[in-house]
Amino acid sequence: MNIVASIENGVIAGVKALYNADITAKDITMNNTRKEFEGDYTVVTFPFARVARKKPDVIAQELGDFFVENVEEVTAYNVVKGFLNLVVDDTYWKNFLGTMLADETFGSAVVKGE
Repeated sequence: MNIVASIENGVIAGVKALYNADITAKDITMNNTRKEFEGDYTVVTFPFARVARKKPDVIAQELGDFFVENVEEVTAYNVVKGFLNLVVDDTYWKNFLGTMLADETFGSAVVKGE
């Protein structure tokens, strides 16, 4: 499973566990974290305010705690207003690069007979 799918699954599980609400991947807004902040991926928590009945920054804090405890790829987080910035474990990136390196066909295009 790739890291984006892992984070999406973590958000879905976190919202279910913390707020007893069901969401889908379509309900999640996620971006690469901006350079001026620590983290790899940012989850926008404003859309969850309706189901959680809490402020977005509180939701981000609670989801961040959930991630650190339950999603092994995430080692840390920080909250900037309603944005949850997740730090992906270096071990994940090393394994990811090792997998690509071991794949002899990685980066090669499929020959189409032209």
